[in-house]
Amino acid sequence: MTPAAIQEAFLYQSKACISLGSPFMGRLMALCAAMDWPAGVVTDRIFAWQGDISPRGQSVPLRLAGALHALHLQGHAGLGAAYPPQDASDAALWGAVRSALVSEAAHINTWLDGAPQTNEVRRAATLIAVGQLLAERFGLPLRTSELGASGGLNLHWDAYALAIRDQKFGADAPALTLSPDWDGPLPPAAKPHVTSRGGVDINPLDPHCPADALRLQAYLWADQPERLELTRAAIGAAQTPVDEGDAIDWLAPRLAHVPGQTHLIYSTVAWQYFPAEKQALGTDLIAAAGATATKNTPLAWFSMENDGGTKGAALTLRLWPGDVTLHLGRADFHGRWVEWTAS
Repeated sequence: MTPAAIQEAFLYQSKACISLGSPFMGRLMALCAAMDWPAGVVTDRIFAWQGDISPRGQSVPLRLAGALHALHLQGHAGLGAAYPPQDASDAALWGAVRSALVSEAAHINTWLDGAPQTNEVRRAATLIAVGQLLAERFGLPLRTSELGASGGLNLHWDAYALAIRDQKFGADAPALTLSPDWDGPLPPAAKPHVTSRGGVDINPLDPHCPADALRLQAYLWADQPERLELTRAAIGAAQTPVDEGDAIDWLAPRLAHVPGQTHLIYSTVAWQYFPAEKQALGTDLIAAAGATATKNTPLAWFSMENDGGTKGAALTLRLWPGDVTLHLGRADFHGRWVEWTAS
């Protein structure tokens, strides 16, 4: 791996973090791109990395950032003196990072082994709105299936509230309240009732396991305390374990209709990571199930996914019977804003 490739990957990540509202992470990643790294096993490993280290590939910058943030969350004194809410200079921040790269090499190497994994709770704002829409459209209880559920924090979206201007939607006594910048009409007032739920992930995390709970928090960013607060509230409210397995293999037997229930299948920034052949198979299986849906067994497929657009993720809802596709608008990948076009 050439120094130029290392620099490019960290600068790319720096710009992405700044665009997602984290100037601290933007600064940290830029320092990784510009400064001299200390001799040691972590530096050797990253500079000898095989494959695409960029955010478009194996996301090595985020792996490193997660390892460092995990140390900070565990009370690492050196990083604690340089990480938010401290206002450290670039020299002080890089000095703390350089020291950790050497003294905490075993911890960091372990984190470099695995791909970043997040469970962004703020994406549940779109799920609450979709739940209200389905409750109004079909008037039936919901059965839900989440694909790429990570730690399952968005399996219980119906336990959260959505605050838009001076109105609230969702649970009456919510575990947490989401307040994105909302542009467009309000969601319907009908309140959904979820009778059963399930989720799957190729590498599920257990929010009640301390190591997994740390992982769910470490890939958040130290200058965004609201994300940490919301995630910790969701961890405290988590109830449903996530199944381990391939998402489409797991979904197939769940596609049998249950009379008197709407089946909601959903993913939030997960479908894009499935292999192309699995995406094609999943699309065919869902469409085949939709073809046999009735007014008493509706099927809904919601996705909040990257469609290659220049602004956030596309919100798409496909409904059966009738095979109707609703384009509901767009949302920030981290749920900071929603442009809702459904009426």
